Formats: sequence, structure tokens, C-alpha cells
Amino acid sequence: MEDIAKEETLHLRNKHIGGACKLFFASDPLKIVRASGQYMYDEQGQQYLDCINNVCHVGHCHPDVVEAGYKQMKVLNTNSRFLHDNLVLLAKRLTETMPDKLSVVYFVNSGSEATDLATRLAKHYTRGTEMLTLDHAYHGHVVSALEISPYKLRQQVDNSHPPPDHVHWLSCPDVYRGKFRDCDYPGQDMGQLYANEARDVIQKIQEDGKSVSFYIAESMQSCGGQIIPPPGYLQSVYKYVREAGGLCIADEVQVGFGRVGSHFWAFQLQGVEPDIVTLGKPMGNGHPVAAVITTQEISDSFRDSGMEYFNTYGGNPVSCSIALAVLDVIEKENLKQNALDVGQYWKDKVMELMSQFEIIGQVRGQGLFLGIDLVKDRETREPASEEAKRVITRMKEEHILLSTDGPYSNVIKTKPPMCFSKDNVDHFMEKLTRILREVTTQTTNTNSQAVSNCSVSNNNMEDSDVNKNICNGLHAMKVH
Repeated sequence: MEDIAKEETLHLRNKHIGGACKLFFASDPLKIVRASGQYMYDEQGQQYLDCINNVCHVGHCHPDVVEAGYKQMKVLNTNSRFLHDNLVLLAKRLTETMPDKLSVVYFVNSGSEATDLATRLAKHYTRGTEMLTLDHAYHGHVVSALEISPYKLRQQVDNSHPPPDHVHWLSCPDVYRGKFRDCDYPGQDMGQLYANEARDVIQKIQEDGKSVSFYIAESMQSCGGQIIPPPGYLQSVYKYVREAGGLCIADEVQVGFGRVGSHFWAFQLQGVEPDIVTLGKPMGNGHPVAAVITTQEISDSFRDSGMEYFNTYGGNPVSCSIALAVLDVIEKENLKQNALDVGQYWKDKVMELMSQFEIIGQVRGQGLFLGIDLVKDRETREPASEEAKRVITRMKEEHILLSTDGPYSNVIKTKPPMCFSKDNVDHFMEKLTRILREVTTQTTNTNSQAVSNCSVSNNNMEDSDVNKNICNGLHAMKVH
């Protein structure tokens, strides 16, 4: 199944591919040669259960999607300056899933391009200069998207992309370990607490004689640690932004197309209607196709700027044919309902584990978008980052693919292909239970040894500085 040996593949990658392009499991990377449904296979034919690939939304290499692309590619592929049915039929299908006012579509090739175009639309319409984004947000890799992506800006060490003054970071509405925690504000309206920050930032912008262009947020934040905004949050923020003359952009690149189960789009969970919506990743099931959907009024202001918008590959017949097939499969295989049923089953199963394992601090999510927040202590909510890393590594050894995210990389995130089944959940839970038992036992043994070393240190003032540091660290945890 492989053209060259894995070692040679890795050698050539290290030689010719930029070092900033990272591998999963870098110390022992996988060479994947084929995939089907929710499974991936390495060069030796070993099967892996894919729990993280939200790009292949309806399942890897779905035959209907592959056939649609193949058939159209044999006939025609050209740009959108010619009339073609696929372009307009896809636009019609997408807008039928949206609020009535969102009736105009621009096709692009990636979520990053969608973000870039969405910000341009907002600038032309509002003429405002100030942008509001969430801390830990990620909206793409082009410069305009990086400027509103604190998740990436926080990673840099050379400060070549300093956060622009016109971009204002709002606290991520994380009620578990964010600025406002539910345990610190019992009984209070957490959505309003976080929304008040947007209100205050907007007031300061106006006091400085500036104006708001837009507010952008993922409807559920992925890179921030699978964050589900508290009820009412987006409603309040949208109100403040619109009162200031700004537009509201919903980033559905990671969480759209029925992943939440109860709705087709995640922004619908909050009962809001955005002014602009960006789509990407799952739209082509792995094929590069994305879109921006907006209102007629906003689109007209962009047209009236005098600058034509042309995207060489955006909206080409092959991409549109593939995206139409994805929509057909979602409907035909009832994948939205599957996401609701399997997602709730999965969430319930993980929550049952909380009684067995104190390391699970919180289980959060909606549909097939779940996060398992691992902690060292449930009371302090101290992140268990190293433990999460060990869980991911061990699950990979058991042929289940996961990843971590969040500011402390302690949140195990799951967002699998939408064909994921309850049998897959049962298999996942069997392995996770065993591995959590291993990891927590190792942690307990390590802490016990540290306490023992600490006792020895009290009787021997010449003991090593290493043991003293371990002892001090344990005491610090107890103080918290």
C-alpha cells in the first residue's frame, strides 16, 4: 500500500517540507495510506478509529462524494465567470438552511479565505476600524485571519505578528476555567457576565472616537478547548455590537453542517441570526471548498465599492458538485440525527466515568463535538496537561486517534466523522477507561514517591534540590 518506505517518507518530509508544518504524534508519526468512513489505515494495514477528523464530515472517501467529483471532473472544470448549474444549485441549497436574510453566497476554497472575505465585507459595509474577537480563537492562517486569532498569536516567540491595536480580545466565555467561573458566581447569569465585557470594550472604543467594524466568534470554540458559550451570551453581544453599528460574523468552519445534532448550524443554539457566516472544512468532505454567506444589503455595499471580487477556483463545477453530494449524504443518511443520538450517548458515557476518575473535571459539548477537561484537582481545576498527553499517546497505541486542545492542552477533544456509531463509542469507552486507570495510577505513584522524598528531605538537609522542588510543588497544590 506504500510507494516508498515510511522511513524514507519521513526523511523526505524533513528535508523538503517546512518545519512549521507539524505532524501528529511527532515522536512516532503515523503514515496513513487510505481511509474509509470513520477509520484510517497505515502502511501496514492497521486500522485506527478516527475521533478527530471533522474535515471528512460524512466519512472518509464516501463513495457518493468521490463519484460526484469524478463524474464532474470528466466533463468540465472552469471558473465562475461562466454560467453553470452546480454553482447556483449549491448556493440555493446552502441558503435554504439559513435564516431568510442570509441569501447571498460567495464561494472560496478554505476557511481562511472565508474569514478574509468576511472581514472585507464588514469593512466595506460599516467603514469601522475596530474588530472584536475572542481570546484563544482561531480563524485561519492568512494575515487578516491571524490578526483576529489569539490562539496563533500567543504561540509566536519572535513577535513578528504583534497583536494589532485595532483588534480587541474579549475573554473566551468559558464558565469552567475562564475569567468568570460558574463556581465563583453561583446562580448568576454567566452569559451576561461575559457579554458585559463586550459592552465595556465597545464603550471605550466609542469614547476614543473610533467605530466598530465587526465581532467574530466560532459558534462553539474548538481550539479554545471545546467551549460551549453560556445561554444568552451571543444574543447580548450581538445586541451591543449592532447598537454600535458593527456586524456579527459567525464562524461555522469547525462546527457547522449538522455537527451539533439539534440544529444544522451551531449559531442556532444561541437563538441568533448573524450578518455573515463563514463555512469551510466539512463542506467538501476533504475537498477544498468553502463559502461566505451574507445579506443582500451587505453584498450590495461590497459590489458598490467598485472592486470586483474574483476567485479563480472558488465555485468551480467540481467543488460545487462535491459540496452538493455532501449535503445529499447528510440528508440521505440522517447524519444530523446521528450526531444528536450518538453524541448524547457518548457524553453520557463519559460523564458516568466521572464517578470513577477524579481526573475528569468536566465533560462538555453538543452533538459530535465533545471535550473532556482533565484536572489534577476538581476543586482548584488545575489542568492535568501531562496526563492528557499520556492519554492521547496511549489511545493512539490502542489505535484510536485523538488530540488535545485548550490553553493548557488538557482538554481531550472529539469531533469525528458524522457516521460515528454507538459501537464506536463503546470501543472508545473501553479503551479510555483502562487508560485513565493506568494514568491515574501512575500519577498517584509519582505523587506518593514525591511525598516520600519530601519526608526524607525534612530529615536530611543535604538532600537534593530536585526533591525539595517536588515537595514545594506539592505544598503549593494543597494551598490552592
